[in-house]
Amino acid sequence: MRNIGPEDPREVGGYRILRVLGAGGMGRVYVGRSRSGRIVAVKVVLPGLAEDPGFRGRFRREVDAARRVGVTWTAPVLDADPEAEQPWLVTGYVAGLSLSEAVALHGPLPGDAVRTLSAGLAEALGGIHEAGVVHRDLKPSNVMLSLDGPRVIDFGISRAADASVLTRTGMTVGSPGFMSPEQIEGSDIGPPTDVFSLGAVLTFAATGAGPFGEGDAQALLFRILTQEPRLHALPEWLRPVIAACLAKNPADRPTPSDVLTAVAPAGGTSELVAGGWLPPDLITAVSRRAIALLELEDEPDGVPATAPDLTAADARKPAAPPITEPNPGAPPPLAPTSGDDAVRPEHAATVPVPPPTAGTVYVPPPPAPGGAPAPESVASTPPPTAFAPP
Repeated sequence: MRNIGPEDPREVGGYRILRVLGAGGMGRVYVGRSRSGRIVAVKVVLPGLAEDPGFRGRFRREVDAARRVGVTWTAPVLDADPEAEQPWLVTGYVAGLSLSEAVALHGPLPGDAVRTLSAGLAEALGGIHEAGVVHRDLKPSNVMLSLDGPRVIDFGISRAADASVLTRTGMTVGSPGFMSPEQIEGSDIGPPTDVFSLGAVLTFAATGAGPFGEGDAQALLFRILTQEPRLHALPEWLRPVIAACLAKNPADRPTPSDVLTAVAPAGGTSELVAGGWLPPDLITAVSRRAIALLELEDEPDGVPATAPDLTAADARKPAAPPITEPNPGAPPPLAPTSGDDAVRPEHAATVPVPPPTAGTVYVPPPPAPGGAPAPESVASTPPPTAFAPP
């Protein structure tokens, strides 16, 4: 996350732009604030795509479908304008770390967290597919870890951009190491494509490395097409599930519902999240990221943002408790739900972080007036065992 620069808009569709989250092959993503004060993510499409005569129609159809995705474990599409000079899309902002950041900073997730992640991503993909959408680019940077569960982000316009990017560059859209064989070959794309990527993402979460090792893009794509995945480091309970997800033939892969049944109790992801799902070091890092939103204030044009840049390294820093002057006439401050939740900026010392509740992404309110992948490795393993969903 960085300050906005001269090339960045100050407002998009009525949403005040606060910071730059990142940029990719399809556009630039910002942190914004709605007129009601809600923190959101604003994606603005690249001018080159906007000039494609067929892009806007595809974008409109994809946005309409994405609006129908109502499953808890996604960042919902809130607003969009396919007819703008540069089309834009607004989604809920997830206050947390991406899976790629979490693994880079703290290593592979523990077993219980991997189980919850597996269930949440399976439920998310199930809801996305029921709405007629295929994500097409599920990867660690598109999976967010928040206090109240995992979230899948950045779905809804990949398909709209695919044809334009293919036409202009002749290249396949996707992320090497997490792409399915049919994506690499340019074959038909469908829900099984996302299931393959799910298997690769969960392998990364559990081991810190993708299932096809490291190397340049061409080497990774070759291994995906011709070699079996390296799954020896996976927990035994997860190995057959992932092996099935990574089947070369899309017809041999399980559905997201099959995966959910194999990894989660009857209560699904909500039951797993309710008991607390992240290890203490990630709770601290995620809490710091959420609290940092309190420092994002509107800035006059031409004046640099006062909030410091929040990088992955910030998540490593231990947070000092706030210093406040006692007020004899004030009621005692609200107690945090855990020691990690006591971390707050000084100007918001009395704003507590509520306990995580399933189905809700907590984003702190705006302050009162005055006030990113770990390296992969190559290893050998016997051929994966078969997975038969219950």
